Amino acid sequence: MIDIRNFLRTQGLTDRDNEQVESRFIQNVINLSSSLRARETEAHANFSHKRTRAMFASTSAASTSSYSSPSSSLTFRRSHQKQSRTSLLPHQQKRRHHQKRDTTTRALFTGIVQGTATVTTFTPIQGEFARLTLTFPENTLENLTIGASIAVNGTCLTVVEFDVEKSTASFDMIAETLRATNLGELQVSDVVNYERSTKFGEEIGGHVVSGHVHTTAEIYAQEETENNREVRFRLRDREIVKYILPKGFVAVDGCSLTVGDVDEKEGTFNVWLIPETIRATAFRVKSVGASVNIEIESSTRAIVDTIERYMERREKEKIG
Repeated sequence: MIDIRNFLRTQGLTDRDNEQVESRFIQNVINLSSSLRARETEAHANFSHKRTRAMFASTSAASTSSYSSPSSSLTFRRSHQKQSRTSLLPHQQKRRHHQKRDTTTRALFTGIVQGTATVTTFTPIQGEFARLTLTFPENTLENLTIGASIAVNGTCLTVVEFDVEKSTASFDMIAETLRATNLGELQVSDVVNYERSTKFGEEIGGHVVSGHVHTTAEIYAQEETENNREVRFRLRDREIVKYILPKGFVAVDGCSLTVGDVDEKEGTFNVWLIPETIRATAFRVKSVGASVNIEIESSTRAIVDTIERYMERREKEKIG
C-alpha cells in the first residue's frame, strides 16, 4: 500500500500542502465509494424489477391456461405462492420480512401544534392516578382508535375513550406523568396544545418530538413587540440547560421552537414567537408565572453526552 504522506514529501510539498492534498484525496475516495454504492443499489433494483415482470408474465400465462377448473386454479395459486417465496434470494427474503415489521405504527410528533383543546374534566384517582378528558375542535378525532397517541402540551398520552360526535377524548395519567409535566396542574376550562401522531412519509415541519417531557420551565418574563413576542423561561432542573443551545431546537408545550439566548449559570433561555404561533397555540393565554413542558432535542443530547464521556475518559487517562 502506498504511504500518501511519504509520497507527497518526495514531491517537495510543505506539511500544510500535504494536509490539504490528503484531505481532498480522502474526500474523493469517500465520494467515489458513495457513487459506487448508489450504482450498485440501482443495478440491483433494475434487476429485481425485470425479474419480477418476467415472473409475472409467465404466471399470468399459466393462470389463463388453468382457469377452466377451480381445483386447478387453487393448485396454481399455491404453486405460484411457493414459487414467489423460493425465487427470492436469502437476503431478499430477510429484507421483505424486515420491512413487514417496520410497518408497525409508532408514536412520533413533529412539534407543529395542530390546535388547542379544552379541559372538560380532570379526575384524580387515589392521588397517584388521574383521568383527563379534553374537547377538541370539530373533525379532529376522525379515524381515531383506542390506543392511539396524542401529544397534549407535548406529552404523549394514550387514548382510552373517545366520542367522535362530541369531539372528546380521555387519557389516563400515572404519577410520573403528573410529577414530571404540567398536566397535573390542569383545571377545567384550561387550554392545552395538541398534536396527533404523524405517519411515516408525512412532512416534519418542526423537528422530531417523542412526547417524553424532560422537565418543566416557568415563564418569568414576556415582552410584546410590533411583530412578535419574546418569552423567557427558567428551567426547573437547571442541569438540563447544557442541552439547550442558541439556534438549536427545543419543544415547549409541544411547540418546536428555535432557541434564542441561553444563560447556563441561571438556567434560563428565551424564544421569539411569531403571531401565527401565538394564534394557533396555548401561548395566546400563557402569562408570566405559567408552567410549560420542556423536551430537549434528542440528537443534541446524544452529542453532548458523548462529548462529556469522551472528555472524562481523556482526563482519567491523563491522571492514570
